[in-house]
Amino acid sequence: MTAHLAIDGLHAGYGAVRVLEDVSIAVESGQTVALLGTNGNGKSTLMKCVMGLLRPSAGAITAEIDGTRHDLTKLTTEEIVDLGIALVPEGRRLFPKLTVEENLHLGAFRKAAREQVARNLEHSYEIFPVLHERRRQLAGSMSGGEQQMLALARALMSSPRLLLIDEPSVGLAPLLVSRMIDKIKELQRDYQLTVLMAEQNFAQAIRIADRGYVIVHGKIAFAGTSAEELNNNELIRKFYLGL
Repeated sequence: MTAHLAIDGLHAGYGAVRVLEDVSIAVESGQTVALLGTNGNGKSTLMKCVMGLLRPSAGAITAEIDGTRHDLTKLTTEEIVDLGIALVPEGRRLFPKLTVEENLHLGAFRKAAREQVARNLEHSYEIFPVLHERRRQLAGSMSGGEQQMLALARALMSSPRLLLIDEPSVGLAPLLVSRMIDKIKELQRDYQLTVLMAEQNFAQAIRIADRGYVIVHGKIAFAGTSAEELNNNELIRKFYLGL
């Protein structure tokens, strides 16, 4: 079971506003790759392109699932989800007036996941026990950390192979950020997921990333072949880690 993602020469934007310019990244099967950058540099735009929510003006996005290559630029978002690609969006995007359990069931929309609803629900509650305790609570009444747990669990309900996570640290207290990043690593390991995580908290992301990219003004400014290389890069240490 393998899942690879390759983005090559990607250009994208909104109308006359260009956001991404000639972006190329690769996410190998079983890896956690961090897309690092501060707000407004194009991380979320790239995620939207992968999911078919925004069509690039040029470039290629290819997913290889179990040896079969798929051109994501020619697929709808529903078809991309059906391949086993799931997005945990920035800001969680939950259904606030639905319960925790109702939100989780909506995550099992993918056809291949519908027959595994009971198993995935059980797993979600094992991973995040607080969600089981609050399964009848409205999602909108939960804390930010609990909502982020729910957003992750909802993505797992689709039985994904490739998981995209956009800004999991946003709005969370520092201690909760550390716990959430640890939980993402745990999920990647236990479920053998391929993970692309967009994050502005460099110090936390580097802790779990196998390697990563730094995006600045819509362009890849640095590609690190390992977490150590990212951590030791002079520009990153100076401008992003404050060292």
